[in-house]
Amino acid sequence: MNVDEKGGSRVAVVQAGEVRIDSVADAMDLLADASHTQQCDKLLIPKECMDEAFFDLKTGLLGEMLQKYTNYYMRVAFVGDFSKYESKSLRDFIRESNKGKQVNFLPDTEQALVALHR
Repeated sequence: MNVDEKGGSRVAVVQAGEVRIDSVADAMDLLADASHTQQCDKLLIPKECMDEAFFDLKTGLLGEMLQKYTNYYMRVAFVGDFSKYESKSLRDFIRESNKGKQVNFLPDTEQALVALHR
């Protein structure tokens, strides 16, 4: 994990291929590393690091993960191509999330860093 700094803002940037998130426990380990080891309250996660089950809202994994991240004041941006998902509920969730600052789903790292540093 690298840290991107801008002013007083610090974003922990997960490198694709270095981390695999298959469970909420894995997501919490990542949060702990970003928060305690890297002193970051913002996290950028490439979509490739996430198990596909997270993007099936019926599993509840994404909701549980994001609830915990919110409880620990960790902002997060997922980076990747989310257009392949046909689920209306996931598309609606992504659209609504992108209106706020807590959780974003963005196509590239540059856009994600801009969103997280604001």
